[in-house]
Amino acid sequence: MSRQTLVEAATNPPQSDSLASSPFDANSFDEAVMSTYARFPLALERGAGCRVWDTDGREYLDFVAGIATCTLGHAHPAMVEAVTRQIQKLHHVSNLYYIREQGELAKWLIQHSCADRVFFCNSGAEANEAAIKLARKYAHTVLEIERPIILTANASFHGRTLATITATGQPKYQKYFDPLVPGFHYVPYNDIGAVEAAISELDEGDYRVAAILLEPLQGEGGVRPGDRAYFQKLRQICDETGVLLIFDEVQVGMGRSGKLWGYENLGVEPDIFTSAKGLGGGIPIGAMMSKKFCDVFQPGEHASTFGGNPFACGVALSVCQTLETENILQNVQQRGEQLREGLRAIASKHPHLIADVRGWGLINGLELQADIQLTAADIVKVAIAEGVLLVPAGPKVLRFVPPLIVTEAEVNTALQAVEKALATLAV
Repeated sequence: MSRQTLVEAATNPPQSDSLASSPFDANSFDEAVMSTYARFPLALERGAGCRVWDTDGREYLDFVAGIATCTLGHAHPAMVEAVTRQIQKLHHVSNLYYIREQGELAKWLIQHSCADRVFFCNSGAEANEAAIKLARKYAHTVLEIERPIILTANASFHGRTLATITATGQPKYQKYFDPLVPGFHYVPYNDIGAVEAAISELDEGDYRVAAILLEPLQGEGGVRPGDRAYFQKLRQICDETGVLLIFDEVQVGMGRSGKLWGYENLGVEPDIFTSAKGLGGGIPIGAMMSKKFCDVFQPGEHASTFGGNPFACGVALSVCQTLETENILQNVQQRGEQLREGLRAIASKHPHLIADVRGWGLINGLELQADIQLTAADIVKVAIAEGVLLVPAGPKVLRFVPPLIVTEAEVNTALQAVEKALATLAV
């Protein structure tokens, strides 16, 4: 089934679905669902390619992609086929048994990365939890550190569990959830002097730095790419001290940066790294990957009931293989450059509003001037009215993370909507 056929089917869906034919009631939704999200006032019900439709039948260009998750867009033929095939065959069994699809996906990831071992879970937060646990066990059993410390960066984001919000260097995510998990220390991003000072200062008594956990590009922290020289120096420090280098690739991995993994943009390899979001193309799956030397887990020390089940792994493998067969990384590079050039052109027309344009591949940020009242959420609201979905990355950064199959024409449509939104808000 072609993308055009899928778009036509989504535009004119069958009306036999009782949910689709009944009006959506936001009030009853809010009465039933916890208010953990500040939702925009629309309800989406179907999609095809880079387009989605709401319950009123209005069409939108999706430059959110489930926040960098729908790698192949919506209803991609490869995923439709994989979902159908796997759900008819075997969707879940326990990890007490060998799972063929899990092994095949692990092999693909190992063949296409620096990893030697893979642990599967359900989300990015769980993958980062697994990385934290692995680093702590390695610290105790190999480095002989009694009280290991993990360095993370200010403005980072690593998840919503208690350990991962502690690892997250943003106090707004930690408020009201103390006492937080001990064993973390924060340093400025892209500041090698701060890392060297922390390693020296924290080496006291039973305490020592055991690992450094960083995003190759900070996504939620404002779409801030890592500095190549900084990360290469980090790799040197870790090699000299035995400290583990861990990369959170949950948002930037799986082709989002224009390369399969974000670390490839930095010229270094991590000891441990994590993936989720785009790995399953929208089907929940996470992975924690490591080099062989630090794979110290033993049976019973870590687990996940749903992690690595046949359904999630079968679909994720189809996503991985499609990235190759459809040469999607080339599209990411081309469309990413087109998007940044277009955003820079818009910035040149509105220097009083826009401070910076930055990013890799198809994860890009438009930063607003700090001294103006306009926020990224303001632009998102106006863009929705123009039929384009965007997402903030903090109060002053507008984030662009479309499906990796986005076309030249669709990028131009998004750019036109942003320019129109800025012109409207400027007035």
